[in-house]
Amino acid sequence: MTPRLASLKNAVVRLREALAVTETDVSRDAAIQRFEFCFELAWKTIQESARSEGLDCQSPKGCLKLAFKTGWIEDEHGWLAMIEDRNRTTHTYDEQLARDVFRRLPGYLPLLETLLLKLRAGDLSQEQADRLANEAKHRTRKLRRK
Repeated sequence: MTPRLASLKNAVVRLREALAVTETDVSRDAAIQRFEFCFELAWKTIQESARSEGLDCQSPKGCLKLAFKTGWIEDEHGWLAMIEDRNRTTHTYDEQLARDVFRRLPGYLPLLETLLLKLRAGDLSQEQADRLANEAKHRTRKLRRK
């Protein structure tokens, strides 16, 4: 696992932790900040993986399109929505926007976790990858019930 992929894994764990606590203004802001970290690490990890395979992408949107074509991500619409939310939260702060984005964050976790699994696939057996995918789905269901 590359250092950047390990950083992405840690960032996703921290986002999951932030979403597991009761919502307050502070916890919402912290979760949004962690989401921004995750998104930045995700597209840069895609870029790094692409380069290691002789491919190239220069921007978040370009890297997501490449990741979709290579099969590293499956839900292109979900990832494009994630870009939009990341751009909104990075360049402006509005209380209602923060609430709206915060409510969408649990839906982004499975996308991030699936990307991690796909990029780590060379390090895992199929059984381990399947187990991790099931655990990610279970954690997401728990978060959505809150």
